[in-house]
Amino acid sequence: MKGETRDTLKKAKHYCAYQERCQKDVRDRMRIWGVRSAEIESTIADLITAGFVNEERFARIYAGGKFRQKKWGRVKITMELKKRQLSDYCIEAGLSEIEEDDYVQTLKSLIENKRKSSRSTNTFVKNKQVASYCIGKGYEAELVWRLLK
Repeated sequence: MKGETRDTLKKAKHYCAYQERCQKDVRDRMRIWGVRSAEIESTIADLITAGFVNEERFARIYAGGKFRQKKWGRVKITMELKKRQLSDYCIEAGLSEIEEDDYVQTLKSLIENKRKSSRSTNTFVKNKQVASYCIGKGYEAELVWRLLK
């Protein structure tokens, strides 16, 4: 019994060391491994104590990474963090990683690139396509339309 717990903790530490994880990701992975619920919770507590799992750190890295790499907007990032059951505090901390100037500049760049790639000659249709694309990437509709005008 003790050996199983040690093995699970070792496996979970390796899983967390490979990439930043939140509690939900670790919990889900341990369920896939077939670990019992009581053992899952004690293992997660050990991982938090050892610094392998930190929700705020995860939110900051996740939000910053998705914004810089995939050009996601705040709305999409927030939805993804909520899906991972992070607290509002952690979500706000994650979103604070995105500088306002960079955010607007990235959105302008997305708008410009999408305008160039759109084949429509009708300005209204082109703007609708660009807006739909940007809103789908998670940018606030109000900001998208303001920048489109």
